[in-house]
Amino acid sequence: MKKGNPMQTAQTRNPVARLSNILFSHGFYLVLIVVVIFFSLTTRYFFTTSNLSNVLHQAAPMMILGAGFALVVMTGKLDISIGSIAFLATGIGADLLMKQDYPPVVALAVVLLLGTLFGLINGVIIVYLRVNPLIATMGTMFIYRGIGLLLTESLTTSIDRDLRRMGNSTIGSVYADFIFAVIFLVIMQIVLRYTSYGRNLTALGNGEEVAKRLGVNVKRVNLITFALSGLFASLGGILLVLQVGSHNSHIGLGLEFTGMAMTILGGVSLFGGEGSLVPGFMIGALTLYIIENGLNHSGASPYVYPFVRGGIIFVAMFADSMKHKANVITKIIVKDA
Repeated sequence: MKKGNPMQTAQTRNPVARLSNILFSHGFYLVLIVVVIFFSLTTRYFFTTSNLSNVLHQAAPMMILGAGFALVVMTGKLDISIGSIAFLATGIGADLLMKQDYPPVVALAVVLLLGTLFGLINGVIIVYLRVNPLIATMGTMFIYRGIGLLLTESLTTSIDRDLRRMGNSTIGSVYADFIFAVIFLVIMQIVLRYTSYGRNLTALGNGEEVAKRLGVNVKRVNLITFALSGLFASLGGILLVLQVGSHNSHIGLGLEFTGMAMTILGGVSLFGGEGSLVPGFMIGALTLYIIENGLNHSGASPYVYPFVRGGIIFVAMFADSMKHKANVITKIIVKDA
């Protein structure tokens, strides 16, 4: 006779544990539904095809840029340099494209390579110099943005109208960049679920010592993850520049905290080893942008947005902490049973 998972059995027998597990694991779906209903009833033009399409369009760059942050969080670490990587890499790319007359394909390749390199530098500092990930990426966040401001002189570089049109093109009533972002996340979720890298990343998130005992090359997985974080940051930055139609000093500013809000809201645990890009992270991204769009339709001041974003991060972190404590208590109960 097949035995069930002891933790799942304990949670099933306890109604309170079962309810809390459902809320902690799938609460972001409830939040999304409540938010959509609330703004649909309280604002006039929120629940329209054009507005919802615009929300998806605005979220597309961050769905890619923040995915790298989510991968790093799954390993139990943080990378708050993603916004600065996007700024520096796309700034160099815009200069090559518009001022040095390089072909768009070459400029695109340079941006992606630079993003990967900057992410890899983060990984090397953390893995080989053993610097705390938060401190390391905070340092490179300031360094990358400082270099970007120095190279661009804080000037705005406009891109060609054809490229701008490409960045805002649609397929039917849906923007092409959103479709691209969804396909990208689905592919990455398949990588996480069915490849050795994904399994190793999850193992690493449950503790480096545990991962080492399982035969995981911890250094290599960390380096790959931070390199991917930089790559995704530069790719998301490209979509953002194409949307805006120019590169300016505001590109990437504060996006690391937007990525954090999306990641935590999407159920990716800050303790590592738990979470998904689809549907988790993607739903978290859409929820955040729907909230901000709804506030805009409600006539709220733009200065309220950072407050709301910070509140979301706090509540989501608190819920994640409670979920972690509940899992620990359940393990103790199962062990003593």
